[in-house]
Amino acid sequence: MKKVAIVGAGIVGATTAYYLSKEADVEVTVYDHGLGQATKAAAGIISPWFSKRRNKAWYKMARLGADFYVDLLNDLQESGQEVDFYQRWGVFLLKKDESKLEELYQLALQRKVESPLIGELAILDQATASNLFPGLEGFERLLYASGGARVDGQLLVTHLLEASQVKVIKDRVTIIPVSSGYQIGNQIFDQVVLATGAWLGDILEPLGYEVDVRPQKGQLRDYQVPQDMGAYPVVMPEGEWDLIPFPDGKLSLGATHENDMGFDLAVDENLLQQMAEAASSFYPILKDAMISGERVGIRAYTSDFSPFFGQVPNLSGVFVASGLGSSGLTTGPIIGYHLAQMLQGKSGVLDPADYPTERYIKQKQT
Repeated sequence: MKKVAIVGAGIVGATTAYYLSKEADVEVTVYDHGLGQATKAAAGIISPWFSKRRNKAWYKMARLGADFYVDLLNDLQESGQEVDFYQRWGVFLLKKDESKLEELYQLALQRKVESPLIGELAILDQATASNLFPGLEGFERLLYASGGARVDGQLLVTHLLEASQVKVIKDRVTIIPVSSGYQIGNQIFDQVVLATGAWLGDILEPLGYEVDVRPQKGQLRDYQVPQDMGAYPVVMPEGEWDLIPFPDGKLSLGATHENDMGFDLAVDENLLQQMAEAASSFYPILKDAMISGERVGIRAYTSDFSPFFGQVPNLSGVFVASGLGSSGLTTGPIIGYHLAQMLQGKSGVLDPADYPTERYIKQKQT
């Protein structure tokens, strides 16, 4: 029986645990300190097709990550889990310069050839858009893609871990290389997966590594509104905030991207209020909506804003993923699946050479 430790129970760690747990000869233990996890604070939007980032490797991962949800949903349903964490009701894209909508429309048409999940594409006027999202205003036209989806990160992780039936230990850990593998606490593991996000340096630096991973604070506010928004599209304007509607009148607004706050988990009411005021010009109902809660999480990002995954350089049996940034709920599941494959000596549709760990994890000079 091969023993595997997964450090970090966010989207990457939970997906890795789920797929490894399907193997009869693998025993998985998950560790998580439970603080600041980006996944639990996230309301994700699955709509990568409009990105104009020049990083082709990132776009390939994001595109395939969106497609991978189809497989993940099927797998979880076969495991007896609900898939209520994922809804596909489309996405609205707003632009200050509405002439850019045609350019984005043409880009999406090209990308639809390899990503039919985009669904129906159309540039809608305000009256037509209001049929899909009543009360939305402050624009003349927007771009609509019916294939856009939303994900409740915390609910997804809960289902993955329940289906895995793995032991989850809430604790901060250190890894000690020993002759027979790696020691965590009083246990010895054959392989270790580090899915610790922005905390990756805390684990690898004592082992002699410098890590190019930085924390990015993200804050989100939840509202309760009178109407059921379960069939409303996600609204993505220019800027930091998005409107993410859910069933039963839940509406999430967020999230901020704060690169200079370290691991601060305090709610900044002033910053959230500024975001709410900007959003209310498009959705005035927000001004009178009841605030039901606020969430703070810490994302991980690299100096070139690219994710990476694979084996830690010169540390056989230790695998890692980090740097997912704000696209974690899009790219996290497919990365977790690939890590599970790598631990078994298998490959997938992503080439780890396109996301090299050695670019971001380097051994310290002695």
